[in-house]
Amino acid sequence: MDLVSRAKNMLISPKSEWPIAAAESTDIKGLYTGYIMVLAAIPPLCGWLGFALLFHRIGIGPGLGLLAALVRYVLALAGVYVLAIIASKLAPTFGGRDDMNQGLKLIAYSATAAWVSGVLLLLPILAMLSLLLSLYSLYLLYLGVTPTMGVPAERAVPYTVAMIVASVIVFALVAYLAGVLIVGGMLAL
Repeated sequence: MDLVSRAKNMLISPKSEWPIAAAESTDIKGLYTGYIMVLAAIPPLCGWLGFALLFHRIGIGPGLGLLAALVRYVLALAGVYVLAIIASKLAPTFGGRDDMNQGLKLIAYSATAAWVSGVLLLLPILAMLSLLLSLYSLYLLYLGVTPTMGVPAERAVPYTVAMIVASVIVFALVAYLAGVLIVGGMLAL
């Protein structure tokens, strides 16, 4: 399925889309190049453009924003992979199956709402709305647990909670690393 159709269906009709996505044969490279790398670019790119447009008016150049966007993008791609490993290895604890491809599908497709809502970062004043809309990704994660990882429906909530905790930890580390790399980049300039 093409990227636009998959993203639209994940957002509009996720209950019917998850079984279709879970049944598709795809590999890690295909998921990254055909979905993750494109959608994960939306928040950092739009955030950079919003930053550049806002701060251009007060004389701050776009270079720092571009550096921050690139660092955020690369670390987000790594974070998705780490979460896919966690999703895969955690699933058997909840009665599911250890399957890295399915784990990557779960993480990638559930992140759709967060990535797409990143377009609102073009207007920095809408950043909070983007954050609120990205919470829909938690619901998408919950809906995808059983079709992708084979976790029984009665254990989907605890598995989802465990994945949310793992996501918070992973992306807190990503934010920390991004800060270190961005400050290091600023000092090198």
